[in-house]
Amino acid sequence: YAVPVSSNLVVFSVDESQLFTVPDGWKEPAFTKEDNPKGLLEESSFATLFPKYREAYLKECWPLVQKALGDSHIKATLDLIEGSITVCTTKKTFDPYAVVRARDLIKLLARSVPFEQAVRILEDDMACDIIKIGTLVRTRERFVKRRQRLIGPKGSTLKALELLTNCYVMVQGNTVSALGPFNGLKEVRKVVLDTMKNIHPIYNIKTLMIKRELSKDPELRLQSWERFLPNFRHKNLTKRKEPKKKTTKKEYTPFPPQQPESQIDKELATGEFFLRESVKKRKKMEEIKVKQAEALTKRQEERNRAFIPPKEKPVMKKTNKAPSEAKIDIEAIKAKVRKAKTKNLDNGQYLLLLHSNVVCRSLA
Repeated sequence: YAVPVSSNLVVFSVDESQLFTVPDGWKEPAFTKEDNPKGLLEESSFATLFPKYREAYLKECWPLVQKALGDSHIKATLDLIEGSITVCTTKKTFDPYAVVRARDLIKLLARSVPFEQAVRILEDDMACDIIKIGTLVRTRERFVKRRQRLIGPKGSTLKALELLTNCYVMVQGNTVSALGPFNGLKEVRKVVLDTMKNIHPIYNIKTLMIKRELSKDPELRLQSWERFLPNFRHKNLTKRKEPKKKTTKKEYTPFPPQQPESQIDKELATGEFFLRESVKKRKKMEEIKVKQAEALTKRQEERNRAFIPPKEKPVMKKTNKAPSEAKIDIEAIKAKVRKAKTKNLDNGQYLLLLHSNVVCRSLA
């Protein structure tokens, strides 16, 4: 609907929901020969080089490539001597964009993408993106580690990325080749570049999974998703090594520091500057003799230290202690005698007990 702003200016306002939604089942009509019956005026051609190890595979699948490009009336040439592939339009070519798709096809084949996947680029809703990652990391060892991090253990990270973006991703050498819809290619490029910048791909994969679930809800389609998406912050776990000797900055003063005293200044302060040369030499020799005497005494003490006998430990004499005599429990024997008196005992038993009682008393 139109909104009048002034007498000469009218602004057309469009509902935003119409820009984001596409009718179900709608598909862009294909470009046919009826749209361009007269064909192209000029011949267009593209060429690309391929590595030596791809020569055997290209020779094997070349008939299939020619058949796929023949439907669009594109001529393809394989030059094994120069190691190049060339595609060009013919008089029968009616689609001007077909040669661009053929160019992307030969680029993907040269980047080690299999023919079964590369031939999908000839479809209308398909696009490709070749991401160069060789110059993003300086050291080779770090580059190999981050590239392996993108692939993941047994290719699991790359497979998860393919499922979330509906794209085919091929990591080969210093490039990453991606094939799929435009929205998926945008996400693949972001994940690849972040991985080379030392951001683990699992964070971006988690974000893509949340976006995929949120897109299924029609109410949330027009709302901001910032509150649902995780906010990962980079934590620097490695602490900076502190120096052993910490230097504290002195307070700034506009005046320069005082110059240290020279040898002449020290001699002037002590009065040695005004002495004669003979006196100076004599005083210097006396100082040298004193130092030599101190060093001699220290050296003599160290030599005499070897002749000082060590202190002997006192010898402990072994004393054989006699075994302590077994203590006799007299009270227990007295109790037995009393108990025996109360009972009717024989004369012999009574005498024995009486004798033992007498022995006990004598011992006591």
